Amino acid sequence: MSAGRGLLELAPGGRLVLNGVEWRVEAVEAGSGAVVLADGRGRVETRSIRWLIHHPDVRVLKDGVLPGRAQVGSGQPVALADLTDQQAEQARIRAEHVLEAMTGFRGGHWSRARPGEPRPAYDPEATTLTERRRAKAAELAAMPPGEASILGLSSMSERTLQRLSRASGESLLLACADGRWTRRRTGRRSVTEEVREAIFAVRKECEDRARISMSARHRLMHQYIAETFPDFPAEDVPSRMTLTRVWAEWFGSGGARARYERSAAQAEAAGVGRRLVVHRPGQVLALDSTPMPVKLRESVFGEAVGATLTLALDIYSHSIPAFRLTLASDTSVDIAMLLRDVMLPLPMRQDWGEEMEWPYPGVPAEIVTEFAGHKVAALPFFAPETVTTDHGSIYKSHAVVEAERVLGCNILPARAFRATDKFPVERAFSAIKTMLFEHLRGFTGTDVADRGADPEGDAVLTLKQMEHLIATWIVKVWQNHRLGEYAPAWGPGEEHSPNSLFAAAMDQGGWSMQIPGPELYYQVLRRHHVKVHARRGVKILGLWYHHNILDEDRFHRPSTRGGRHSGKWVVHSDRRDRRQVFFQDPDSPDLWHVLRWSGLAPEGEVPAFSDRSAEDLLETVRRRGLVPRSEAELLPVLLEILSEVAPIAQWPTRREAVSKKTAHREKIARSREISRAEAAEADRTAGLPPSEPVPWAERTRSVTLAVDADRRRRREERQEAGASRAVPRLLDDSLRRGHLFLAPPALDDEDGDGTMTLENA
Repeated sequence: MSAGRGLLELAPGGRLVLNGVEWRVEAVEAGSGAVVLADGRGRVETRSIRWLIHHPDVRVLKDGVLPGRAQVGSGQPVALADLTDQQAEQARIRAEHVLEAMTGFRGGHWSRARPGEPRPAYDPEATTLTERRRAKAAELAAMPPGEASILGLSSMSERTLQRLSRASGESLLLACADGRWTRRRTGRRSVTEEVREAIFAVRKECEDRARISMSARHRLMHQYIAETFPDFPAEDVPSRMTLTRVWAEWFGSGGARARYERSAAQAEAAGVGRRLVVHRPGQVLALDSTPMPVKLRESVFGEAVGATLTLALDIYSHSIPAFRLTLASDTSVDIAMLLRDVMLPLPMRQDWGEEMEWPYPGVPAEIVTEFAGHKVAALPFFAPETVTTDHGSIYKSHAVVEAERVLGCNILPARAFRATDKFPVERAFSAIKTMLFEHLRGFTGTDVADRGADPEGDAVLTLKQMEHLIATWIVKVWQNHRLGEYAPAWGPGEEHSPNSLFAAAMDQGGWSMQIPGPELYYQVLRRHHVKVHARRGVKILGLWYHHNILDEDRFHRPSTRGGRHSGKWVVHSDRRDRRQVFFQDPDSPDLWHVLRWSGLAPEGEVPAFSDRSAEDLLETVRRRGLVPRSEAELLPVLLEILSEVAPIAQWPTRREAVSKKTAHREKIARSREISRAEAAEADRTAGLPPSEPVPWAERTRSVTLAVDADRRRRREERQEAGASRAVPRLLDDSLRRGHLFLAPPALDDEDGDGTMTLENA
């Protein structure tokens, strides 16, 4: 009979435990389906077998050594998984001998008879059970001693065969297994209470010390025992090898660095290392950056350059709601814009089909399109609650921390050198490399030794093309690929993809569609608290910016702001493009004014420049001792710097013989400034109607046109002022007029009276 927990054997004299009370089976009435139970105190009850089978707390007590019994002190029964393959095979051979003595067949039944079975001595139709057991005991006793010892059959007597006949199935295999194989661990006899105290004392002492060897720890243990327990025999102290094994069993291998072990202990004491269960999208967002293992072509000079890939990965669904691709290394502004991109829906692109549109149930695509203002791709977007990063300088910068505060995110930095704190994003980088990057031209490999012959020459994709390729791959491939071991807790055996997990989360807990406005771009930028000059505007990082709005009377007075920056105005700047800053109108908070640099020529004549060019410009001005009194004086200096960074001689059509390495670095720096300015412009105009792109051919002529315009302006100013071009004096005239040793000029005697007069007097 089955009681839902295995076989329930009922026989007169058997013992049962019901709700913790022991009962004895007095009789079994099979005809009426009843069983008579007695508790040993004179109480007798008659229960139906059906009631007994479905009882929630029933347990059978058996006499003797039972297979699968719980180990003393462990509370957990022995299972076949506790045996090695060799031990399980030996137990199977013993069980076959027991089954042959019971049934006449080693398989335990006539339907599983092997060739030649049953043998005459074990034929169930010609022999009894007792005869078969005696024949088996005699057969095993006649086996060679070595073979019987290896199989463990040398001590299998008729009594043993009778005892093992009580078990069946898996229980029989466990009963045939040697009990010494799974005996309870009792520790080491040499590790007494005194030795145990010494080991823990040495471990406590080594926590604040530098890392020492196990030999040094063994000597410290000797010292502690000798001074604390003077009567303890020195020969009973465990050896160094015993201490090594005990130390590994109790405290682990100890392969970590000392400082990291201390930080882990402090985190555990503070409760930081507790497991975090993520159960909804956006609850934890992991950020990380890595050099992209594919060489790209920069869009200005076509040189092969490296790029940095920054990912934002949702820990729950393993979706990639946003990413950034930047030349060289990323900055704090890029990380702030990446967090903003997580909250923005991804617009559909021209070559994307209908299968890549918003597919998630519960929120129709028409509603999302209406709120976003454009068709939305099949990529989740949400407001992040917690952001976990490593300890890179850009992630700990004030700009990123301020952006996370504006977005309402909690900051959860990962522990130093603890890759497990954000292992999903590390695995994502590896998966992207094997699923996409390895198939592209210009792949550099994981290590320098694995690099191809000429990855720079193999590079064919530009930065924009790679960005479009990654975005397409994420929407079409990554969001639909099977996650494997990353199944959710509520469906461990199910197959899920990032899209299906996000859809399931929407169905279970709903989804809050929050689409931020364009003003979020300005709010996450760097803030500057400045005063407004009556004629010059505002000064941001050494440059003056102006707009007609600043000429109004309300800005000629101090601001009404109080606190630390009392009386000052707040101006936001984007370090990727220093040509303009942004000022929020105090009377209309939704209105933002663009303050252009005062030294700029008309729109489009000066190319983009970032913090690097601005710092070079100001350094050049300081080095020359020039104190500009008008902003127009800074324009020639900037044009000179830009001519040094990207001179006409380095254009593809007019390139001269220059150092290849130096030219390569200058081109990468120039291309990076332009790409960062374009990224800033794209972030500022996100959600606005697209504008026609400016041809690149016109941008390359901007420096030359600006120089020609400045020279033309100077020439016209001189002509209007009527400046005369005086012919310089001859060198001979200058010498005669100022030389002290020349003879005086000839004298004329006009009157004839001897009076001398100077010629031309």
